[in-house]
Amino acid sequence: MNGEYRGRLAPSPTGLLHLGHAVTFLKAAERAREAGGVLALRNDDLDEQRSRPEFYRATLEDLRWLGIAWQEGPDVGGPYGPYSQSERSELYLNAWRKLLEGGFLYPCRCSRKELALAASAPHENAEEEPNYPGTCRPAEMPRRAESDTGANWRFRVADGEAVEFKDGHFGPQQFVAGRDFGDFLVWRRDGGPSYQLACVVDDVAMHMTEVVRGADLLKSTARQLLLYRALGLEPPAWFHCPLLTDASGERLAKRHDALAIRTLREQGKSPGDVVEMARASSL
Repeated sequence: MNGEYRGRLAPSPTGLLHLGHAVTFLKAAERAREAGGVLALRNDDLDEQRSRPEFYRATLEDLRWLGIAWQEGPDVGGPYGPYSQSERSELYLNAWRKLLEGGFLYPCRCSRKELALAASAPHENAEEEPNYPGTCRPAEMPRRAESDTGANWRFRVADGEAVEFKDGHFGPQQFVAGRDFGDFLVWRRDGGPSYQLACVVDDVAMHMTEVVRGADLLKSTARQLLLYRALGLEPPAWFHCPLLTDASGERLAKRHDALAIRTLREQGKSPGDVVEMARASSL
């Protein structure tokens, strides 16, 4: 990593920001400010079916209303753009090719229904990818493909390998491949990258030195570290923020309209009120 601190905000325009997002984004802005570094905003709009321009506009408005400023992004430009994932497809494709040629990937033709039936236990995070049972894992790994479409491509993990890293908030972390996570998706059958691959490619291309995000992505960090190594890239530092829950103990999601920043604004809350709510909730 270079000497300049570079952090980022990476909202997905699939809904309105809620108080949990505010906690993470305020922390990201705080760490960049305290380090005298740069904060970039990236529009993580890979989900074509759910991403909406109105959600993107609302995100920018809510972040500015909270007093969060960024120096690079789709709206202001910068040296490492474009800053919308939908405009960075060639970078992802090049990474997919490199992983394939390195013998790290294999095609998987299992349907979502088949994977759900194969899962041996329910998952605490509904968005967490279930451990893949290895149905399509080949004895010999391919190094070429006629096309990047028509099949999902998975990264083959070394069963039993412990992936370790130090988190800036939670301290030392360890996840074991084959136990905590299995062969994971890096490329979709429709010709687009998974979150894991896009995140790695973008954070390197944007010269990120630290990634601040929610604790629900701690396990994703282990997967991404394997991608960094396979691609010969240096990973950033990590800082995962505690997750907020509702009154029933359920993790906040974009469906929690009552705690949406936009709703709190309409209720007459000031930016200072919401900042205090976020700080109190994250203690």
